[in-house]
Amino acid sequence: MLNNLRREKILKSPFLRRVSMLVGGTAIGQLIAIMALPILTRMYEPEAFSTLAVYVSVLSMLTAIAGLCFEYAIPLPRSDRVAAALCLVAMGSVLAFTTVTMLVIVAFPYTFKTIISDKMHSFLWLIPVGVFFVGMYNALQYWGTRNKKFTLIAKTRVTQSLSGTVVKLGAGHFYSGSVFGLVLGQLIAQGAGFITLGLSLLRNDWKVFNKLRYKHFLHAVSRYKNFPKFTTLEVFSNIGGMQIPVILIAYYSVGAEVGYLMIAMQLLSAPMGMLSGAVAQVYLAEAADKHHRGQLNEFTKKTITSLAKVSAIPLLLAGVMAPFLVPLLLGDPWQRTGILISWMVPWFFVQFITSPVSTILYITENQRIAFVLQIMGLAIRVGFVVFAAYYTNNLIGEFYAVSGFIFYLLYFVVVLRVLKSV
Repeated sequence: MLNNLRREKILKSPFLRRVSMLVGGTAIGQLIAIMALPILTRMYEPEAFSTLAVYVSVLSMLTAIAGLCFEYAIPLPRSDRVAAALCLVAMGSVLAFTTVTMLVIVAFPYTFKTIISDKMHSFLWLIPVGVFFVGMYNALQYWGTRNKKFTLIAKTRVTQSLSGTVVKLGAGHFYSGSVFGLVLGQLIAQGAGFITLGLSLLRNDWKVFNKLRYKHFLHAVSRYKNFPKFTTLEVFSNIGGMQIPVILIAYYSVGAEVGYLMIAMQLLSAPMGMLSGAVAQVYLAEAADKHHRGQLNEFTKKTITSLAKVSAIPLLLAGVMAPFLVPLLLGDPWQRTGILISWMVPWFFVQFITSPVSTILYITENQRIAFVLQIMGLAIRVGFVVFAAYYTNNLIGEFYAVSGFIFYLLYFVVVLRVLKSV
């Protein structure tokens, strides 16, 4: 009887139903990736995953700013035409950024190779390709979020994971674990799906785009100028806070430390990230309306409480069991990954309850606060890693985990303070 009541409540709740759609699609995608991981860790050496981690770090930082963060504003306007103008501006920015990235790589290939990784010299060209694929997908995904096309977004996530995993497995089998297969598979896993979302836009929403005039672009850029002005730097600082230390760890550490770190983050973020990301997208779609109605405070607190209840026990179990289970799952060379997972649990818990509702700073137009927070986070994380690199290199991964916890705890406190003023 109780289960029936809960099921009925979920079915009647638009928020929970939409979260379930995204979680379902993301869960299937993550399940595919996790099931393939024990095979991949035996096909590829830990050093190959270290090179992949550097590529992912670079691509993540570039795609974070490729659209000048106009995509984040797409769900916010009441006018569909203004939102459509924001979507086109974001996509145009991605195209321009892709072109610039390609020209820089062509003009300065050796400089770029030295900064990133000497092992990536043969596939630097995948960086601008990745910027285009992922940047376009991000813009179209936010347009889909605005129009509540959560089922379609969920399908693209399954496609991404399945196609990326197939490429990684195929390359590992036919090319003896070449790192190129890992990189190409990762690009597909992040960017595939933008064509599907683009075709959906052309079929169902083109009438809105076809009615756009210069005034709509002018209003969109003027009204949401704080996104490129502040949010771009804020988002870059956020991504950089996670990814610049990864590049530094690859540079300073001995062996495949950054490869172990990447797999540890993947194993933790697979179950937690799929729910957190889904809640974040639906929260953004719902929160703008709640804000207009004066219900944002209560809505956000309920979301935080639900996230804490869902995550506390699973993360605690993960922290206790990881050092024993990871070597059995991935193989003995990956024991270090299990230890790093235990250190990361407090970080991921605070991140899990904070990240989905962090967009409250955008909705309440507190981009300056978000920007300052991310700059502080970048300084904290880089500072911890550099300190560890010089004074206790064997604990560099642990220092990175602690810095993540400190940053998200600070962010959580600020979100609570902003809520009081809403």
